[in-house]
Amino acid sequence: MGTLLIRAAGKIEELRQRDALIDELELELDQKDELIQKLQNELDKYRSVIRPATQQAQQQSAGTLQGEQRTKRQAISAEPTAFDIQDLSHVTLPFYPKSPQSKELIKEAILDNDFMKNLELSQIQEIVDCMYPVEYGKDSCIIKEGDVGSLVYVMEDGKVEVTKEGVKLCTMGPGKVFGELAILYNCTRTATVKTLVNVKLWAIDRQCFQTIMMRTGLIKHTEYMEFLKRYGTCLFIQKPHETAVLSRLFSLCVYSLAKSPRAEG
Repeated sequence: MGTLLIRAAGKIEELRQRDALIDELELELDQKDELIQKLQNELDKYRSVIRPATQQAQQQSAGTLQGEQRTKRQAISAEPTAFDIQDLSHVTLPFYPKSPQSKELIKEAILDNDFMKNLELSQIQEIVDCMYPVEYGKDSCIIKEGDVGSLVYVMEDGKVEVTKEGVKLCTMGPGKVFGELAILYNCTRTATVKTLVNVKLWAIDRQCFQTIMMRTGLIKHTEYMEFLKRYGTCLFIQKPHETAVLSRLFSLCVYSLAKSPRAEG
């Protein structure tokens, strides 16, 4: 009898230690998520300003650059939003008809953009369908540095000039995305964009874009949770919060693999 009590006490202590370890790992995951998001935001702000100027200098010295090799798909991180998978499943996204040429132009522009090219093809298709037409006359200001933005644009026709603090960074023509940081991250406009001629654009707002992103992300999270619930007993998972922690670990592992040089090669 005494031996059984000792063994039971040992098991209880082992379970207590395991629960404490899971709580500790969950806290560490939250801290790492917050740090990754902060660093990603700062990196993207830096790249959004430096890259256009660098590209223009390279084009002037070496001619038109060849398109960079496309990388494999990876998730994109948008600013936090409180959504539920049930709510998102009933959302009806707007649809604006377009010619096949316009659809292809928007798709290729997204695939050519550093911050959006790793979206899933299904997400890109939904973005293409949701974009609506916008036109600006010559010498119009589309984006002003420092303003709070809620739209991202794809240029179909025309030419614009991009400046930061009054210094010209580059000019852009058809088939280019701009203003994307405003809907990817909660930040102000990092540069000013003005028209040099009459321009025709396609636009999508932050709310519509986030709905597309969140719906995909929550569906994947739900799939991970269902997998762990079904096969969790094989992994000695017994409690709901353990399933949730491992689901997040799955997401981080997928993200890490997608970001590795081997995955991108």
